[in-house]
Amino acid sequence: MPDGTYLGLLSFTHPESHYPPLSPSHGARRCHPFANKACGWAAYAFLHAPPSSSAPPLFTLLNERLRDAGSNTRYDAEFVVSRQQHDFEIKGEIMLPVGWSSEKEGGTRLPFFCSDLTPRELRVLTRPRSNAEHPNGALGIAHLRVLAPASIFAAVASELTSIDNWEEEKGGRLRELVWLLDLPGQVTPSKWHPRLVLRKPDIRDEAELNLVQSHGAGLFEVGVRIDEIGGKRGWSDTPFGRVAWMSI
Repeated sequence: MPDGTYLGLLSFTHPESHYPPLSPSHGARRCHPFANKACGWAAYAFLHAPPSSSAPPLFTLLNERLRDAGSNTRYDAEFVVSRQQHDFEIKGEIMLPVGWSSEKEGGTRLPFFCSDLTPRELRVLTRPRSNAEHPNGALGIAHLRVLAPASIFAAVASELTSIDNWEEEKGGRLRELVWLLDLPGQVTPSKWHPRLVLRKPDIRDEAELNLVQSHGAGLFEVGVRIDEIGGKRGWSDTPFGRVAWMSI
């Protein structure tokens, strides 16, 4: 999108049963981090800086914060991923919560992290400008709305506060918390930020209640920032989640 964020669409070419049992391709398909995820919003990721020899690894810092907050959640060490795109190789690092790959439901309760080892503009093709122009007027991500049932709301709030390390509180801890996020490459202060929102489900909203009952805590709604002139309005419900169109 024009702000440097993007939505990734993931679809496997074949089901696991397509590959010969015990073959390398069968094992790779079976063990893929997204192999057991339900349809819908399968994950959300934050960008982190490439590794530095002068700073401890990010997973170490996050695990210290989570431990200090009394959480049992931990992140695994970063690992390198790569893929071929046209005539060059795209490389990056991924950092997942421990157990994330085996967690079918509730896998969007927490973010994973990625960083670019090759220039980001090779992976996120925002040039020429027309690559990021959309007929619906989308300009970027406005918010990510994570729902958590009341029974674990405080625990999820503590985890996200430890991970993001900053919070802007709205509506008190009884119902909703909001974290301000920076955009990729943003180095100067901005009056506007995308938001990560944690809230309890609205008991009047059947779709929200269905998510927490079937998945537990997880990502329910992605807000898309749209052009004020001619952009889409309202929201769109799908069988797998909600998209809200926000004029900001």
